[in-house]
Amino acid sequence: MKRDVILTEVALRDGSHAMRHQFTEAQVRAAVAGLDAANIPYIEVAHGDGLGGSTIQYGRSLTDEFKLIEAAVETAKHAKIAVLSLPGIATKPDIKRAADLGVSMVRVATHVTEADVSLKHLAYSKELGLETVGFLMMSHMAESREIVEQAKIMVNGGADVIYIVDSAGALLPNQVMDRVQALKQEIAVPIGFHAHNNLSLAVANSLAAIEAGAERIDGSIRCLGAGAGNTQTEVFVSVLDKMAIQTGVDLYKIMDVAEEIIAPILPQPQEITRGSLVLGYAGVYSSFLLHAQKAAEKFGVDSRDILMEIGRRKAVGGQEDMILEVAAELQKA
Repeated sequence: MKRDVILTEVALRDGSHAMRHQFTEAQVRAAVAGLDAANIPYIEVAHGDGLGGSTIQYGRSLTDEFKLIEAAVETAKHAKIAVLSLPGIATKPDIKRAADLGVSMVRVATHVTEADVSLKHLAYSKELGLETVGFLMMSHMAESREIVEQAKIMVNGGADVIYIVDSAGALLPNQVMDRVQALKQEIAVPIGFHAHNNLSLAVANSLAAIEAGAERIDGSIRCLGAGAGNTQTEVFVSVLDKMAIQTGVDLYKIMDVAEEIIAPILPQPQEITRGSLVLGYAGVYSSFLLHAQKAAEKFGVDSRDILMEIGRRKAVGGQEDMILEVAAELQKA
């Protein structure tokens, strides 16, 4: 079937943040089996911070991520398994091990102004015969012109697809359209969009991206993702179906996966809390939320104050240590 929009399901990677990286092999197998039966074309599986993310700084995984990846590959009959690679956290041996396990796609993520950091991982992934995606995180922190230049670096480095990533859930629909349209005008490869729902705009922003020409969209079933989650897959499929936009996904089956497989394992409902709302308002990386809540409890301060200060300092992914520093300063203030 021809798909007008190609979906990548990210709950088994981005949702790792909300699960505090406690996914079990049985949970991954059940989720992949359901998603595969619903005809989801790509399923991303990894630690929330990508390959190699199971550390004290980012959070230890309950189950070795490569066991989860192996379980996903073994379970999927049609869907392709993807992984996330953040240079500086992931290494080339991590990518090789994932490739040997049978993954099909590597999404190489960098801060939106640091695309040059992706080049070694993109080149190596291409050598291994993998589909490659350039993942420009925190895209609200750069204007369209700069994003185009950064995307060109990734395309020249071998990226088959370029994603605008709203890591903080801070973009508005018109800003998404501006960025996607700018890329469509100057980039020859397909454009994708990854939303977070911290301002309750994930579905709206994903629709804006499609209207502007995006062909790849990320979803997280039951909204399972960092912060307030991502574009809710089963909801988004329903909306696209009403708009006669083809995804190839079975609507009833994806609803059943959300209700019967994912909902029972959620630590808590994915909703827009005051903390996740501040993420979008202040433009803070969505995976910072749980770290800020822990620091707030430890130092006896308000997690919102931590996140607002983090936003003022324009912290990016990988600077989680700054959270404790800010919390300690607020305690003394």
